[in-house]
Amino acid sequence: MSFRLEGRPVSEWIQKDLFKRVNSLVQTGRIPKLVLFRVGERPDDLSYEKSISKLCQKIGILLEIKLFDLNVTQSEIEKILSAANEDSTVHGIMMFRPLPSHLNMDRLSKLIAIHKDVDCMSVMSLSRLLERNQQTFAPCTAEAIVELFKYHNVPLRGSNITVIGTSLVVGKPLALLLANESATVTMCHSMTRDVRFFSKNADIVVVATGTPKRFDATYFDGNTTVIDVGINDDGDGGICGDVDFDNVVDHVKAITPKHGGVGAITTTILLRHVVISCENNGHIKTSCPEIITDTAS
Repeated sequence: MSFRLEGRPVSEWIQKDLFKRVNSLVQTGRIPKLVLFRVGERPDDLSYEKSISKLCQKIGILLEIKLFDLNVTQSEIEKILSAANEDSTVHGIMMFRPLPSHLNMDRLSKLIAIHKDVDCMSVMSLSRLLERNQQTFAPCTAEAIVELFKYHNVPLRGSNITVIGTSLVVGKPLALLLANESATVTMCHSMTRDVRFFSKNADIVVVATGTPKRFDATYFDGNTTVIDVGINDDGDGGICGDVDFDNVVDHVKAITPKHGGVGAITTTILLRHVVISCENNGHIKTSCPEIITDTAS
């Protein structure tokens, strides 16, 4: 039986620290505030928004939600985004993606100030990450994976790690973060000729491809630690990962669980970034934590 790399205790550990830090900020008249931008009613956006709202209330972070219908224009959303960007009481800005095709996400992301880009959405934030600049935030899921390793004492220094998937949200920034921890990182993608060769010869494999249950036990060996980042529709009304958990669980050294793995940490990392941003500049009146829903369409 493999060891389960549970994400919930990692999240709870970080939350305890954040609760103390937010209380300290409140004593100085500052409260961290996050503004979320959502276009439309995508079920995955609504689910993530719900988890963010719940955790904001628990920790004591202000949350403002900007809602737009699918016909919102580029200029309309830019105007409201610029206002949030210039508002000194706002410490973090996040926009759910993907956006409708008529909206230019690259242009929108460039409007967000570096210190408010709490999910590393802009090219500028990514470039600073490449430079190991401490004045930027990493993408939340990538950072959550590193926190998972550290909490469970999974050695990174000198480890051979294969990352399957090269997105700007997970794969590429994660490879960079792991390299910064002195790991040797191999990246696999759709044109990699023999993914099994790289995954079976790695100490750790991180899978983030968005392909339901694609990776079975033949991709790993008994000494592999497997991190499954995928969240997919399983076809039966539930969700599943990129790894076929039931097929793999008894054939590897350690693995993230079906539920409560990396995803349980990601939201907490997002809010930690908001708190850090507030600590670094905070100018906000003291008030009780609340959720403000603004239908901006």
